[in-house]
Amino acid sequence: MGLPLASEARLACLENRTPTIATLCSHSSLQIFHGARTEGYPTLGLCVGAPPKFYDAFPLARPDRFLSVPTVKDLPGATERLREAGAIIVPHGSFVEYLGPEAFTSMNVPVFGNRAVLGWESDRRKERDWLESAGATMPKLYEDPREIEGPVIVKYYGAKGGKGFFLAKNREALDEFRPTGPYVIQEYVVGTRYYMHFFYSPITEGGYRLEHGALELLGMDRRDEANIDELYKLGAQEELHRAGLRPTFVVTGNVPVILRESLLPKAFEIAGRIVERSIELFGGMVGPFCLEGIMTEDLEFKVFEISTRIVAGTNLFISGSPYSDLVAPGLSTGRRIAREVTLARATGRLSEILS
Repeated sequence: MGLPLASEARLACLENRTPTIATLCSHSSLQIFHGARTEGYPTLGLCVGAPPKFYDAFPLARPDRFLSVPTVKDLPGATERLREAGAIIVPHGSFVEYLGPEAFTSMNVPVFGNRAVLGWESDRRKERDWLESAGATMPKLYEDPREIEGPVIVKYYGAKGGKGFFLAKNREALDEFRPTGPYVIQEYVVGTRYYMHFFYSPITEGGYRLEHGALELLGMDRRDEANIDELYKLGAQEELHRAGLRPTFVVTGNVPVILRESLLPKAFEIAGRIVERSIELFGGMVGPFCLEGIMTEDLEFKVFEISTRIVAGTNLFISGSPYSDLVAPGLSTGRRIAREVTLARATGRLSEILS
């Protein structure tokens, strides 16, 4: 099993006190703050400039206090204030993308989960090595564009909400792609998209048991993407290209979905192997993660990506989902994070869930 994640020195700011749950005021912060408050924790909103006014519209999810910085890049300079507050940072996609993996990894503040996972998730080739070595079936990756035989999608590294992704129906269409950063070319699989919200606990006794710890399924969604989800109404792709229109994949919202119950064992099996492999590779992926993939007509689940923290699709289920309600009524992913902190404090195992 992986070694404890957090050092005693990093956890020293939490001794003999109730931790404060902190996150950047973006992405999934409403449910993180709401979940922490429901479980009895004070909350701290990290914001750029003045505290966002929209929190006033959601009093049950408004952080108790705010810590303002000029830019997100200035957050490392607030380390001592965060430690004085007894903060546990809950990372999300916007937090890591805006701050940058290196700055986030180096912050001397307790973080929920294993920050070492960022080195594997932010590099799409390392991520693929991890997932494939866990036995996940993935879309074909093209190292040489001359090998392309059908439709492909080009993806940039990191959590960018689909921005800049490029769809090409064949090799010739790919010639129009103009890269602006590191990317991969991936087979475009035709099927149904599912984004499965799992939670891995190394310390929970119940749940779907793995060799080490337990796995829970807390929700599932599909993403609304602009403009690909509505572009088909304007005609065939060739006609759109002549009109100067191209498909884009910027995520603008999320839609709840459920999976055929007979496919759930397969989903848990794949997720479980990925968790166990993460323990072998970098000490374990702790807490929420999202397994993103396509279910084909042959009922084969092809994993195209993993997000190793809370994802925005969980915002659909602040009051619980059809899955999380069968774990505990009204359980959101944000609330589940707070409960894991409570369990770890009660059993003296904070070092196994924080880094």
